[in-house]
Amino acid sequence: MSRFHRGGGVALKPENALKRAEELIGVGQKQNALQTLHDTITNKRHQRNWTKALEEVMYRHVDLAVEMKQARKIKDALINYRNACQQVNVGSLGDVITYLVETASKKAEEASKEAQAMIDELGDLEADDSPEEMILSYVSGEKSSDRTDREVLTPWFKLLWETHRNVLDVLRNNARLEVLYATAANRAFSFCVQYKRTTEFRRLCDILRNHLGTLIKYKDQQGRDRTDLSVPATWELYIDVRFEQLKTACTLELWAEAFRSVEDIQGLVGSPPKGIKGPKASLMATYYARLTQIFTRSEARLYNAYAWYRLFTFSRSFNKSLTSNDVVAMASNVVLSALSVLPYDSGNTAARGDDVRPYEKENAVKMAGILGFNVDRLDRRILLSRQALLADIERKGLLQIVPPQVKAVFSALEGDFNPLKLCQTLSPILEELKTLSGELDPTDACPVGPSAADLSVYVPFIQQVALSRTIRQLSDVYSVMRVSSLSQLAPFGWTFGESEALILDAVRHGFLQARFDHRNGTVHFGGNELAGNAVKSQIASSSKRLSKAIAVINAQYGSVAGKAAAEKNARRAAAIKKALECADDENKRALARKQVIERRKEEHERLMLQKEMEEEAKRQEAEAKAREDEERRKAAERVRREEERILREMAEDEEARIKAELAARGKKIQDTAHMDMAALKAEMLREEDKSAQDMRRKLTKLAKQMDHLERAKREEEAPLREEALKTKLQSEEGAWKHEQAAAMEAHRKAWEHDLSVKKQVQRMQEDAKFLADAIQSRRAAEFEALREEKKRAAEARKEARRAERDLARKREYVRRCCMEIEKKRREEEEARLKEEREKAAREQAEHQRKLDEIEAKKRQREAEIEAKAREQGEEKSEAPPPSSAPTRGRPGKFVPPHLRAARGAAPPPSNSGSWRDRGKDEPSSWRSSDRPPARGGSRW
Repeated sequence: MSRFHRGGGVALKPENALKRAEELIGVGQKQNALQTLHDTITNKRHQRNWTKALEEVMYRHVDLAVEMKQARKIKDALINYRNACQQVNVGSLGDVITYLVETASKKAEEASKEAQAMIDELGDLEADDSPEEMILSYVSGEKSSDRTDREVLTPWFKLLWETHRNVLDVLRNNARLEVLYATAANRAFSFCVQYKRTTEFRRLCDILRNHLGTLIKYKDQQGRDRTDLSVPATWELYIDVRFEQLKTACTLELWAEAFRSVEDIQGLVGSPPKGIKGPKASLMATYYARLTQIFTRSEARLYNAYAWYRLFTFSRSFNKSLTSNDVVAMASNVVLSALSVLPYDSGNTAARGDDVRPYEKENAVKMAGILGFNVDRLDRRILLSRQALLADIERKGLLQIVPPQVKAVFSALEGDFNPLKLCQTLSPILEELKTLSGELDPTDACPVGPSAADLSVYVPFIQQVALSRTIRQLSDVYSVMRVSSLSQLAPFGWTFGESEALILDAVRHGFLQARFDHRNGTVHFGGNELAGNAVKSQIASSSKRLSKAIAVINAQYGSVAGKAAAEKNARRAAAIKKALECADDENKRALARKQVIERRKEEHERLMLQKEMEEEAKRQEAEAKAREDEERRKAAERVRREEERILREMAEDEEARIKAELAARGKKIQDTAHMDMAALKAEMLREEDKSAQDMRRKLTKLAKQMDHLERAKREEEAPLREEALKTKLQSEEGAWKHEQAAAMEAHRKAWEHDLSVKKQVQRMQEDAKFLADAIQSRRAAEFEALREEKKRAAEARKEARRAERDLARKREYVRRCCMEIEKKRREEEEARLKEEREKAAREQAEHQRKLDEIEAKKRQREAEIEAKAREQGEEKSEAPPPSSAPTRGRPGKFVPPHLRAARGAAPPPSNSGSWRDRGKDEPSSWRSSDRPPARGGSRW
């Protein structure tokens, strides 16, 4: 067996490997035969060289691997065989895969029949179970049939599922293998449908979705055989696979997986390649038919109605084989599904107004795209609504196609305001609607099939809509109503609890306002405030009724009507006049109110947006935390499963070893699944110890016997050995003497031969000496010439090195001289600059000294002037004032000059002069102390 997993065995040719495998199978060594074939297929020598013999090896490998349940080896072999034949013969790979799937399916079918036969071969069913079976059933909770399936069926079905999964992994994202990939996916879908494998189908959908996601994620990476979705043929294959996936999900009733398949289809339809507008018409018809099933099961009535509407319009446009019965059946479904939508349905954003969260708007946009509507993502208006759908139904004339009963239902629900008779009018029509299903006979051309004739499924939904509309209309008219009277208005056979639940559901969604008083048996409508839409509808309905009443009065009483018309015109003229007078004020108040409303609305929108952002952030944080917890849980689960698998494999290996040991010892083991392995191990150890002790005793006894035998042999052999030694010495001595004589004779003959050769060589000794002298003299002359040449070359090199050294010395001398000159120049320049700085400093100091002297003289002169001024002031203040001059004003008050002259009073000596006079006699402050110093001075 090969030590290495991939291509590490002996490199056999495919023909030889096949023969070797057959030989090993013949002797019962299937595992070694499989390994031999596996080494041949995985050998790198054959990965790029496909041959027919390699295909035969692959077929035989498939047979053995399936028989031994070696799924991993099958996958490795398929990968290497794909590399070998994808450039040469893709059909061979398809044939091998088909053979593999058929072989695995055949084995699974045989296992299923075997398990069924085992169940059928049970004995008396009334007989009591054996104690072993009773204990197993109590411990594991499994029945005999469950254990049979687990032991017989599960391994083969697991192998078949792993085969489908491995084939898809081998064929994925390869342009040359696209057709095989689609065929393998369809085979996997058939497997899930045939055996009702819902879990495997979910995993299969995840695998296909992962393959497509990887292809889209790395679409920019170029490869030789990489799948390109921009190619129309490739895109059609992938879209066909997704439609088959949707069909399988609906067949298995996995509606969540079906909706995810719809999202996958929508993702591919949203980006078709150039030249293709979309999928085929037949596929789209099937797509909308499946959507009706999905939305019916999910009770999304609005989306179900739109799915029927899209199916009707699409089939009517592209399906030319539709009959009139098919058209009538589909149109009836469209109308009834639209009428079945509750006005306050959670899917109907129109019922909720503008109070819709952003993610709900995104969901509405997404659903509109799934239903095939062209959605402008910048337009955030209502996309899908019950009112819009009913308007489209009326505009496109579907009411002229449907039967009279369906049209009567539409007229009753969407007709005039009549809450007291709405349910009574609708009840017999719904009974007729139940019988109408037998009259409609859709053909096979209808995409939905015969189920389109079943209109009775809409009856409970229409009853709910009728009751909710009745309660809404009653709330517009009545404020309080008895529960008994309310129950008489809905003769649908409902209990009070069901009706109450429907009304409370409508109240919870804001469709109406009602409150039950069970003590008094009444229901109260309305509340403290009325919604804007309710007020509008009430005013509009009141206006219509008043207009009808006025028309009736005018028809019966003409004179009274004329007088009333004149009074009305007079009142209207007065009202118009008063309105014109108050128009400006009203306009201003309206504008102010509008601004207040807009400001409040903006504030409300801002608060709502902030609240939504906070909630969205919390939601994202919670989702991220949940994802992290889930990842940690999955990682821990993977580690736990891996540990369990390792422990299980170790236990299985130990059990197999114990079985082999017991079989080798000749013990028969019927069932080791429920045996005590620890007891078996202890028993084996005890047996091993006992056998080892027996062996040691036997060896000891044998050793003693061998020792005695050897001693006796040696005692008997001692004299014989001495005789043999003497004989051997004598024979060896004679042989030595003979060898010595022969050696002496050979030595003598060799000496005589050498002596004769020496005599022959002495005759040419002179010639040899002459030739040797000539050669030596010639070689001496050549050596002398070569030595002289080398000496001259050495002298030349010496002279060259001497010249280079002289030149280097001169260059170094010149460089040092230049450096000395540059150094002297810098020193002179620094000395000159230093001298200039010192000279400037001296001049600056001299200039500052002169400025200080001038400043000192100025201060001295100012001090003398101030002293002189003080002396003059003191002299004048000592003189007595004149007695004849009257004193006017208060002392210290300012006296104008003309009054001073009149009074004859002299002005004060120091304060009476003007600023011009003071400037002449004494220096001003700015000239002396406030003047800035000269530049370069030391004051600053």
